[in-house]
Amino acid sequence: QLAPDEARILLLLLEGGPQPSVDVRTGGPVGMVNSHLIAPGLNMVGARAGCRYLDQVPSYLNNLYRLGLVWFSREALRDPLEYQVVEAQPDVLEAMHSVRFPKVVRRSIHLTPFGEDFCKTCLIEEEQADQEFPEHDAPPSGDGGPDPSDD
Repeated sequence: QLAPDEARILLLLLEGGPQPSVDVRTGGPVGMVNSHLIAPGLNMVGARAGCRYLDQVPSYLNNLYRLGLVWFSREALRDPLEYQVVEAQPDVLEAMHSVRFPKVVRRSIHLTPFGEDFCKTCLIEEEQADQEFPEHDAPPSGDGGPDPSDD
């Protein structure tokens, strides 16, 4: 069972490829020894997908993860420019200004192989399914990757 906004997110990931996500942690001298998570999984997925209820995006992503359609990679995207807009968002800036030495950790959100197949089968027209879509990395060891709330 998917909400319409969850389908929009899946289509964004299928057509737009993996999406950038950042965690804001404590950094500086203390961060080298013991870093604390300030704000996990901040991203622009909801806005880029055209979601109607942006405040529900974390719940949508958790549900898609639970269903095995997306996974959260600890790896950054290859292009660092993908992160510029995310890092300039008010929620990221607010989290960064809430501590003395912030550290931004770049991550990414991907479709699982099952998620790609699901999108091609259920969310797009049959003729579109044969076209080339951006490539997603597969989750390590067949699981859904780390949950962004694990830290």
